[in-house]
Amino acid sequence: MLKTVFVAGAVLAGMMTASTANAADAAAGQKLYESTCMACHGAKGISIAPIYPNLAGQKDQYVVLQLQAFRAGTRKNAIMEPMAKNLTDTNIGDIAAYLATLKP
Repeated sequence: MLKTVFVAGAVLAGMMTASTANAADAAAGQKLYESTCMACHGAKGISIAPIYPNLAGQKDQYVVLQLQAFRAGTRKNAIMEPMAKNLTDTNIGDIAAYLATLKP
């Protein structure tokens, strides 16, 4: 029974993530990215230093899940947790949509 509830919850979470990403606004995401993320992850998603990952061309659902995990504190990173803390689901979806449009 518990396994069934867990699987159903995971499917529902995936569907909500997918719908967030599908309804996203890449232009709004670009503005957010440029004001929040670009300092470390670089212009057009190509990072400025080896310790920061390139985000250009990253799949939107992956970015959504990672930013949500940083925001929730389930993925630990002293830099990213405070950066993601104030992002809404809409903000996250928009940033992810923008990054997915960039060439890696």
